[in-house]
Amino acid sequence: MKKMSQQRLRQQLNEIIFGTETPAGRGFDIALIYAILISVFIVIIDSVEHISSEFKGLLFFCEWLFTILFSIEYAVRLYCSQHPFRYARSFYGIVDLLSILPSYIAFFLPQAQFFIIIRLFRVLRIFRVLKLFRYLGEANMLMRSILLARRKIFVFLMSVVVLVSIFGSLMYVIEGPEHGFTSIPTSIYWAIVTITTVGYGDITPQTVLGQSLASIIMVTGYAIIAVPTGIITAELAVEIGRDKGEHACRNCKKTGHDSDAVHCKYCGAKMEIPV
Repeated sequence: MKKMSQQRLRQQLNEIIFGTETPAGRGFDIALIYAILISVFIVIIDSVEHISSEFKGLLFFCEWLFTILFSIEYAVRLYCSQHPFRYARSFYGIVDLLSILPSYIAFFLPQAQFFIIIRLFRVLRIFRVLKLFRYLGEANMLMRSILLARRKIFVFLMSVVVLVSIFGSLMYVIEGPEHGFTSIPTSIYWAIVTITTVGYGDITPQTVLGQSLASIIMVTGYAIIAVPTGIITAELAVEIGRDKGEHACRNCKKTGHDSDAVHCKYCGAKMEIPV
């Protein structure tokens, strides 16, 4: 009888902690997400010196309160999981463990407490809670587009590296150390900041020739900034066309439908929505 009651308890805990179909399961995951966000917020404000010194005791108490709660939650997950070792080796299991370890390691390495920011990874559970896995198809399409364009992007980045090296070297020769361009690496840093249109203003050319070259670099930056976007957009268009070609109507066999199409745009038959 005792063994059966323990089995029933483990099953109920499993439905609440690992499941999202029941109101209790959804409530648990949403409460967990709020707890994660609050605990991370506490770590963030604890890094602000005047806040940390004024509320040191309260922040310390809150941090350990959440650490103990997450430790209990991790232990309960291991207890009620049907495959404890599989859970412990899974992505979420590793993240759950890493989210509580820094507090204990902080006894020996005080700065380790700020690694508790890893807890933000646990917010990924919201995909499971809100049933957002259906959008992973679009995310995969974008990732495929980036992978297909990786060689073109690499060539583009190498071209930019060559350009900033040339521009930086020229600016070092033109302006020199007396105007802040103390070395070629420093000049290349300035060229990168300029060509990306960031413009910190910590180093500025003083001569007419240097300012003219800076103007050319700025215009060049605006000219090339859209290149990687165009590369990825072109590959994305190919992927969208390929994706539409995979969704054929069972009635008329014609393709070209969106992945979320309910009815065929040619014959009006009901489409089979992919899972």
